[in-house]
Order: sequence, then C-alpha cells, then structure tokens
Amino acid sequence: MTKVTMTVNGKTVSGEVKGNTLLTEFLREDLRLTGTHVGCDTSQCGACVVHVNGEAVKSCTMFAAEADGAEVKTIEGMANADGSLSVIQQAFQDYHGLQCGFCTPGMVMSAAALLKENPKPSEAEVRDYLEGNICRCTGYHNIVRAIMAASGQDVPAVAAE
Repeated sequence: MTKVTMTVNGKTVSGEVKGNTLLTEFLREDLRLTGTHVGCDTSQCGACVVHVNGEAVKSCTMFAAEADGAEVKTIEGMANADGSLSVIQQAFQDYHGLQCGFCTPGMVMSAAALLKENPKPSEAEVRDYLEGNICRCTGYHNIVRAIMAASGQDVPAVAAE
C-alpha cells in the first residue's frame, strides 16, 4: 500500500492505495466523489475526465499514486463558491446539453479545459475537442451549443437545428 496525498476540489485528502489503484477508483470509492463516472475503463468514452494540475485527464488512465501531490478538480468542484452552477454547467442546463447525464461530468470538465485553452472556439474546434468524449443520447448538437454559449458566443448562429 502507498500513501497518497492530493488536493481535491480545494481540500487536502490522503489515503492508502494499492499500486494499481486508478485515480477514478480513488475518487469514487475512497473519497465518494461519484460524479466522476466510469464508462469504459479503456480511455475511450471520456466520462471520467477530471483536471489534474489544470489539465484535462481521463482518470481511468492514471494511477492514484501518480496524482500524489497534485491539484485535482472533479465535477463536484465546478460549482461557484456560493453553490450556484458554473457558467458551463448553467449553459448545459439552459441549452439541454444532457439527456441521461452519464457523460455530462466528463463533457463539462472537457469543456472547461477547452475554454481555458481557447476562450472563443469555433463550432468545428468544439466538435474536434470533444472527439474523446462519447455521448450516446444527444448526438452532441446541444452539447456544442452549450459550450458555445458558455464561451459567450452567439449560439443561434452555430449548430443550427
């Protein structure tokens, strides 16, 4: 067993993990942060995206021990300090960027990473960036609209219905 300590959503946490414990497992099972979803365990679906030291990471591809000392942000840490939804989360709600909601945490985390890198992405850039995230319900149309709205761009002009 290895002791790991990291800052998750602004709070320092520690735990004992086996060497093969994935970051996803540590977040969900040890810390009970179940917003990070496990969809495929093969890095294909993006449901497990979190931010590690400010970078989007598929947490099913990273060992918890690799995050020792890191700053980790999960979907639970995306809300504003007063508990209200972040701009991205609100846009997903306003533009119906979710249906079953399974992919939504990973999509929101990926969207946040995209908008950090590229505050005003084109529709094509949004679609390209989301290539590593799978949604089986929405067809991505409203997800793209939500991300465009969160970027402050004119939504009706993009992703026309």
